[in-house]
Amino acid sequence: MARKASASVSAFFLRGRERGLILAALAACVVLAWAYLFAETQRMAAMSEATAGVDMASMAMPRIAPWSLGDWLMMLVMWAIMMVGMMLPSATPAILLYAKVAARQRAKVRAGAAAVEPIAPTTLFVAGYLMAWTGFSIAATALQHALERVALLTPEMAVSGEAAGGLILVWAGAYQFTALKNRCLEHCRSPVEFLSRHWRRGALGAAGMGIRHGAYCVGCCWALMALLFVGGVMNLLWVTAIAVFVLAEKCLPGGIAIRRVGGSALIVWGLWTLAHAAAAA
Repeated sequence: MARKASASVSAFFLRGRERGLILAALAACVVLAWAYLFAETQRMAAMSEATAGVDMASMAMPRIAPWSLGDWLMMLVMWAIMMVGMMLPSATPAILLYAKVAARQRAKVRAGAAAVEPIAPTTLFVAGYLMAWTGFSIAATALQHALERVALLTPEMAVSGEAAGGLILVWAGAYQFTALKNRCLEHCRSPVEFLSRHWRRGALGAAGMGIRHGAYCVGCCWALMALLFVGGVMNLLWVTAIAVFVLAEKCLPGGIAIRRVGGSALIVWGLWTLAHAAAAA
């Protein structure tokens, strides 16, 4: 009994310590990601100033040459790091829950319980989650390249023309009311239900659960991420606004209402933008 009581007490403090370490690690990743984005915006602003005297006609020419491998890697890294900064905060409840389950299982092992299933490190769950968003980043990089090749992207990495921006706003707003959005959001908002339904053993199971959870998050948020092409991919105010909205609809008690209000606002904004573009034509 004394051995089991000692193990339970130590497990309690271990869980608290691990929780703090996990939160600190996640916070460090998010801070570093945002620091990188800020540095990139500063670098791009400096480049814009340096090329301010270049003939504007030549700058407006479509980029005919395909991206080099270095261009692809640079943009992919930018998108992937941006997703870390934007999405890790809203994934924190699921990450902490997985870590809590793992801590309880390890406590059972120390207490001498038999036939306890192996629990993989929390880092594998997080790695799987980020793998899903890396897949999204590859698709976003390809879309950015395609838009640039046909001269539909401004130097600020936003779609050119009010009409295009209005269509994206309406499209993103309409997606907020779809059944797919609702289903994915429910999974993101209920980490307990997600882990109970999709639990898998071992290292591959942990990574697989992370990928599945990340896939639900991609399904929930991909249309919102398309809004980056409206305000500018590297517009930090725009990036921050989207990240805060994602966090609110996933983690606040009124997340479902936030989804609907946000969708309605995007549709109204998009229709107003389209009407303004039509009037100016």
